[in-house]
Amino acid sequence: MTTTHAPTPSGTRSARTRVAATRPPRPSPRGLPAAVGSQAFLLLLALAFLAPVAWALVSAFKPATQIISDPLGLDLTALTLENYRRMFADVPIGQGFLNTAVVLVTKGTITLFCAPLAAYAFAKYRFPGRDLLFGTVLITLMLPTIVLIIPLLLEMKALGWVNTYQALVLPGAVDAFAIFWMRQVIADVPDELLDAARVDGCGEFGIFTRIVLPVIRPALAGLAVLTVMNIYNDFVWPVVAASSERMATLQVVLSTLAQNITGNRVGADYATVTGELLAAASIALVPLLVVFIALQRHFINGILAGSVKG
Repeated sequence: MTTTHAPTPSGTRSARTRVAATRPPRPSPRGLPAAVGSQAFLLLLALAFLAPVAWALVSAFKPATQIISDPLGLDLTALTLENYRRMFADVPIGQGFLNTAVVLVTKGTITLFCAPLAAYAFAKYRFPGRDLLFGTVLITLMLPTIVLIIPLLLEMKALGWVNTYQALVLPGAVDAFAIFWMRQVIADVPDELLDAARVDGCGEFGIFTRIVLPVIRPALAGLAVLTVMNIYNDFVWPVVAASSERMATLQVVLSTLAQNITGNRVGADYATVTGELLAAASIALVPLLVVFIALQRHFINGILAGSVKG
């Protein structure tokens, strides 16, 4: 015969305590209006930023005359791909995408490989002149890009690299901001982990790849998003270093879009140019938008990495 024991009052109280601890905290009635107000403000802010993007994407499918005559109207039966067809015929946007992809992959790989290694040396090694060298790297952040254009262009000309991929990729491939950010993150990695790996016989590069790299992965993902955005949107240096149409990146192609349209089509009016401009801008916007939406969680985690101590 089995005997059933009634739960004791202390056991009942402990069970209730555990259940209460697992329940999510209820929002305070006093803080509810503030929470609703902040959410409403963020919603309005998001709408303010997304409304022009949505308008450009939708207007690219509207007839060119309707974009000018009724910019806010939308007739679903009149949507067309004519703006895209004309834009592809008048503008070498495919070549711009190809050049941008080559520069993005090559330059981004160099940045994401070299910057963490340099940051690891600054954060974890002790050598003469380390602080002076790191300070010199930081000083370069204060120099505007426009100041470096003439010296860099003269250097590219002396090397014979004008209108080549080398001129588009190598200058600025090892970014000072990337080194600074990675150095701040790697500095938080405990030295005891590195010393334990050295005792086990792990080499320095192995320590970096097996110990440091997994720890800084969120920050590295955030740096990857920023690097992609910066390279994709870069305009000043590509327009100087690659003046030929064959080497023009996407942003350079977009800047000369109106000239290409009017030059390739006699009698192109303002409505036609506007429609093709919106079509080209929409195509250029979509890849960056997809990358950011897909990696926004990693981007936010990377921004927050190293910002909380303890």
